[in-house]
Amino acid sequence: MDTRQQDRRRIRAGIGLGIAGTFLIAACAATPPAPTAALDAAHLAITEAERADAGHYASNELAEARIKLDSANSAVTDKQMTSAERLANESRTEAELASARTTEIKAKAVNAEMQRGTGTLIEEMDRHAGEQK
Repeated sequence: MDTRQQDRRRIRAGIGLGIAGTFLIAACAATPPAPTAALDAAHLAITEAERADAGHYASNELAEARIKLDSANSAVTDKQMTSAERLANESRTEAELASARTTEIKAKAVNAEMQRGTGTLIEEMDRHAGEQK
């Protein structure tokens, strides 16, 4: 009788381990959560690039950011969360690049305008200096 109880305990323990193993495998196979933070960051970066007028100054980079964000959203729909996060991060990076290029181009335009203005002032000063002699 003692061996029967031991056999039953072993069988129950084996069944318990089998069930626990099944749950463990199912948990590992579950789809990871959507990369919401990465998607939000990409969307925000695109919005900021649009506000900076990147569509005018860095349209290729901004278009690439939008394409990658659309691809990231499609990957979420397809439950490809790792790809979705990678694409969202790439989208954010492209949008940030578009913003940086826009800032650079605008700064160069301001600098060029200041140089023209300085040149005009120098010409005026030279002209007035010649009139005073």
